[in-house]
Amino acid sequence: MLVKDWMTKDPVTITDETSMMKAIHIMKERRFRRLPVLHEGKLVGLVTDRDLKEASPSKATTLDVHELYYLLAELQIKEIMSRNPLAVSPEDTVEHAAQLMLEKTISGLPVVDPTGHLVGIITQSDVFKAFMHITGVAQGGVQFALRLEDRPGLIKDVVDLLRSKGARFVSLLSSYATAREGYRDVYIRVKHLTPDAAQAAKEELAQHYEVLYVIQEEDKG
Repeated sequence: MLVKDWMTKDPVTITDETSMMKAIHIMKERRFRRLPVLHEGKLVGLVTDRDLKEASPSKATTLDVHELYYLLAELQIKEIMSRNPLAVSPEDTVEHAAQLMLEKTISGLPVVDPTGHLVGIITQSDVFKAFMHITGVAQGGVQFALRLEDRPGLIKDVVDLLRSKGARFVSLLSSYATAREGYRDVYIRVKHLTPDAAQAAKEELAQHYEVLYVIQEEDKG
């Protein structure tokens, strides 16, 4: 899955000369947590709601309301933004973007083309949508979770068994994160299995493999 297929295109932006007051207004009105900052069309920074809060005068300020508004109107974003923010390419994978967000503890990334122009933004919500899509959970069906030896041919055997019961495959994922050494956990989502067929498949699989769980969900077509 590529970033270009899941990012928000043509995101709202500000320039590095935008006033802090205007940035606060945009973020509050649009309920944004971050805004890309452009200079002559190219990405030069990123400002977050946290940046704005930290730059705002504290409630204990001695400034009167007119002085406060003047300060917020005069202070430009380039004075408080994070410069040269971490960004991804439209051709990067969503998995790569998710890894960067996790490693850097950030919730969104600007997306720039090879010339440095902003073409989108990808957030945690976009990653969640992509994850939901690739797992096929929205389609319902039955999920089989098995712990298999990490050797060739086993997944094919499982697939052939489920197909013989009339299953139509939606997704197949595997992970080494929770499996013991020499094994991997495999998650297979299928449709068009009756409860009786799913139970029969579970019992037959359990004769040869370690079945972690089988979850029957509403078939959504």
